[in-house]
Amino acid sequence: MSRKPTLASVAQAAGVSIPTVSQVMRGTGRISAETRNKVLKAANELHYIPDSRAASMRSGENREIGFLINQLANPFNAEVIGGVVDLLEAEGYLVSVLDTRDDAIRQGRHLDSFIRHGRGGLLWVPAIDTPDETFDMLTKHAIPTVTFLRRVNDRIDHVGIRNAEATATATAYLADLDHRHIAYLGGIGMTRVREDRISGYRRVMQDRDLGPAIVWDSANDKLAGLEAIEHLRAAHPEVTAVVCNGDMVALGACLGLQRQGLLPGQDLSVIGFDDVQDAAVATPPLTTMAVSPHRLGRKLARVLLDRIQDPEMPVTVSEVSAELVVRSTTAGPPVGKRTGWADT
Repeated sequence: MSRKPTLASVAQAAGVSIPTVSQVMRGTGRISAETRNKVLKAANELHYIPDSRAASMRSGENREIGFLINQLANPFNAEVIGGVVDLLEAEGYLVSVLDTRDDAIRQGRHLDSFIRHGRGGLLWVPAIDTPDETFDMLTKHAIPTVTFLRRVNDRIDHVGIRNAEATATATAYLADLDHRHIAYLGGIGMTRVREDRISGYRRVMQDRDLGPAIVWDSANDKLAGLEAIEHLRAAHPEVTAVVCNGDMVALGACLGLQRQGLLPGQDLSVIGFDDVQDAAVATPPLTTMAVSPHRLGRKLARVLLDRIQDPEMPVTVSEVSAELVVRSTTAGPPVGKRTGWADT
């Protein structure tokens, strides 16, 4: 079995000293272009990869970032991760992504592993019921940390979305289209994010004298949305529009309507939340509250870099507004269910 390439083997192949190879690999020192090219050629031929752990021990800097997220399979999360990785890798960092599945115990194991193996920073969607001891542990170990979506501690930087504002905008838009019976579809349990989104929906329903408010639970995936819209319509046939907790449940609802021989946007209006790539190319294209997840991921990464570069700066909270993107799944209610007409 061939031996793992080392600084010494690269130095021998290039005919230079070990310190010279080390300087070339780190991009330091006054090395001639000829020598640098010779070292890099030898390293490439030997498939040499610098040991980042050893470099971290020497410099005191760890360039690996941990990202703990919930529901890795959700396309919104995948696009956020893409934005994070694009920015951090361009800055020389490696990103490790783990899915907590919203389990505080599983999350605890991941965090313990991150701390034991050393990470230069942490991006984190806290699981429901995260104990206070977790925040104390992160503070004690002085790990630069930014929470995402769920703000649960005022000692840690945070990047999130103005959720109540977004769902209020979506509900008001439907009301302006003459919808009176609007339901909120999606989500299970009352996380801070869902609570805020429902509050925005409820506020407009009350202020516009619409209603009654209907909140219908559903997991945030296509299959759950497909099944939920059928049950929702059976229980509340008066509903002519739904504001959804996320794009995936909204896309599932649209599929469910089509399976019932109905047209999203004509027989029942649907608004999503996130604007994942699938929203624009769905049939029909989905009206949604857009937060540009890839760009949101880059913002998340930038806040962490700022914290790494200035550990003593004041805690920051960055919340972005969602933008209504109107496509084909929204229109006025069907004739016979409009304001002033008898309900059917």
